[in-house]
Amino acid sequence: MPLTKEQIKLIESTIKDSLRKKFRGYKPETSHMPFHYRLLGRDRMALFSFIHSLNTTFGTSIFEPVAETLASLNFEFAQKQYVVGDAISEQAHSEIQHIMNELSRGKTPNKVEEIERIRKVCNKGTMNKLKTVKVDLFVQSTDETAHLLDLKTAKPNISNFKDFKRTLLEWIAIFLAKDPNAKVNSYIAIPYNPYEPKPYERWTLKGMLDLDNELKVAEELWDFLGNEGAYEELLNCFERVGIELRPEIDAYFSKFK
Repeated sequence: MPLTKEQIKLIESTIKDSLRKKFRGYKPETSHMPFHYRLLGRDRMALFSFIHSLNTTFGTSIFEPVAETLASLNFEFAQKQYVVGDAISEQAHSEIQHIMNELSRGKTPNKVEEIERIRKVCNKGTMNKLKTVKVDLFVQSTDETAHLLDLKTAKPNISNFKDFKRTLLEWIAIFLAKDPNAKVNSYIAIPYNPYEPKPYERWTLKGMLDLDNELKVAEELWDFLGNEGAYEELLNCFERVGIELRPEIDAYFSKFK
């Protein structure tokens, strides 16, 4: 179902607010670059610096609030930076290590099976306290299934995939510790495909992630949060906001001439 005009307006408002908030908190780098300034101009260098800063924080500054807004239109509940809990059982922690060891030896990932293994021990043994654990985005559907999403950059570091997998499993254990009967899953979420029009290089994640059940990339992510067609509509929202705010953006950076 396509987004309504009211929903599109709400999403575009979220994009504008997020970008303006970034502008308000932005301070250009103070390093002196005399050759760059004379060659390109201070305004262009300030814009370059801003884009670099925005790229490093796009997930929290833009994608998280937009994802929260989009999901709130389709799910029963949606919240960014959601507190999952602060305790994990000793046996669940041990079971996760067993799962990680099996995957390292070549076992095929099976998220459904892994969740059930963790569920069986989620309250067994000593409950170890943790620092408060938050997920980037939490959504809950009308059937009370919880979805925990970890928003990553478009090209996550391959060397960190083991850590990503462990984090996804630990989130499950922490969530089930509060409600062992809960329906829950966790995902790595990648907002866009940097290799387009080629397919996303999923093989780089194969072996650790259950690609069908714990990875959502580009269309898969946004259409999951907002129904089929949401990805294309979202791109159009960003384009319209960019056109509308262009004079505002130009005026902002003209101050650095």
